[in-house]
Amino acid sequence: MGRALDILTYLAHRTGTVEASAIARDLGLPRSSTYHLLTVLTERGFAVYVPEARGYTLGAAAYYLASSYTVHEQLERLARPVLQGLAARLGIVVHLGILRGNNTLYLLKEHPLRDAELEPSLVTAVGVLLPAHLTANGRAILAQLGEAGVRALYARPGDFVSRTGRGPRSLAELLAELAVERERGWSEEIELVTAGLRSAGAAVFDLHGQPVAALSCTWRSRVPLRDSDAVVAALRPAASEITRRLQGRVPERKE
Repeated sequence: MGRALDILTYLAHRTGTVEASAIARDLGLPRSSTYHLLTVLTERGFAVYVPEARGYTLGAAAYYLASSYTVHEQLERLARPVLQGLAARLGIVVHLGILRGNNTLYLLKEHPLRDAELEPSLVTAVGVLLPAHLTANGRAILAQLGEAGVRALYARPGDFVSRTGRGPRSLAELLAELAVERERGWSEEIELVTAGLRSAGAAVFDLHGQPVAALSCTWRSRVPLRDSDAVVAALRPAASEITRRLQGRVPERKE
């Protein structure tokens, strides 16, 4: 058990894939034991082998535990006032969500009374799971996981479901879209979840600089006064404020 945890801790501090021989060398483990432990961790989803790099990285189960470690009650308590302020300021629906596998799980939802007419079209209630690659909330987190993390979550062609006939249909397409969103610092979806609605999202980070949640806003795609620039100008500082309250840090962008 201890050696398996050592390997997970080791992988958690590496940004890319690591060959089994390097893991054994750096941790001072026998190669045979290292390969056996990596096989078990891979079978359980805590590690994933990337053939192209001939190395290992953290798997989906590890990210699942990492997001669960952030106590949801604390996250919700610290984030709720930020969501309430953002909803009142923009006059649109605001969500806080996390990843559950390759789905978005919504923890909080705030909306102003004057936008109540939007409610019947929304499917993003608290506790609802939606495909992460279709939601701005999920995409904001996925964009910050890096390619290896996304590959671990989308290992099968059947993972690319669609709700409106739009959205990425392959891993290559999703990775290309996420690369653009990671570079600009926020994500969006336009009618990928519900026809007539669009969303923008920004990630929230923990003290290790890992994405643990995301803040997102949803509004009618044909409302001209609510363009994405105005929403994002308020959304990103709000996400940063939640990161600050969690004592987290935004990772430095790689050039």
